[in-house]
Amino acid sequence: IPASGTERSATAVDSFINRRLAEVQLTPSLTASREVVVRRLYFDLTGLPPPTNAMELWFRPDDRSPEVGYRRLVDGLLTSPNYGEHFARKWMDVARYAESITLRGFVLPEAWRYRDYLIQAYAEDRPFDQMIREQIAGDLLEHSDMRERQMQLTATSLLAMGNNNLEQQDKTQLEMDYIDEQLDTIGRAFLGQTLGCARCHDHKFDPIPTRDYYAMAGILRSAVAL
Repeated sequence: IPASGTERSATAVDSFINRRLAEVQLTPSLTASREVVVRRLYFDLTGLPPPTNAMELWFRPDDRSPEVGYRRLVDGLLTSPNYGEHFARKWMDVARYAESITLRGFVLPEAWRYRDYLIQAYAEDRPFDQMIREQIAGDLLEHSDMRERQMQLTATSLLAMGNNNLEQQDKTQLEMDYIDEQLDTIGRAFLGQTLGCARCHDHKFDPIPTRDYYAMAGILRSAVAL
């Protein structure tokens, strides 16, 4: 919990950092003021600047300590619809979200459903491991009600978001290019590495042999986009 003015919080992490700074004769920065902390939290959690009355909204004269107002602020921002929108936007960049592709302005009229899935998932604090399963294989997961089923199916739109040349005349080439784009996205988004190299040869730096690439490609080839 941040302190105000020049005070420094006495957590174990702070003590460790201060000790290492002292070893190299560096002085830690002053603790951020409450106003600065509020501004940082707004930008971090909602992507928006705080309103002019932010201090009045979250910090009350009868609070037992500054920590009370701080916790109230964090909880309030986490339940704000702006939180879900802000973090959904970050993931949309990873998922190469778009509502059209470059092929003659070809429009994806239902793309907004995936956007809304992300906003809803972040807003309700959906576990990220669950989001991973839903985006890769949501159509194969069990579900308890219709709402859950709709979210699972919508999540698989991740695999259909790629920008592909649909005018490729060699349709076998087009199909494999489509799958390659899906695999590359899965690798970058969930593994933090590229998989495309293994389409032609064993990956030089990562343990992704060509046989594993085509094993995964075979799974995706059996899927049908609706």
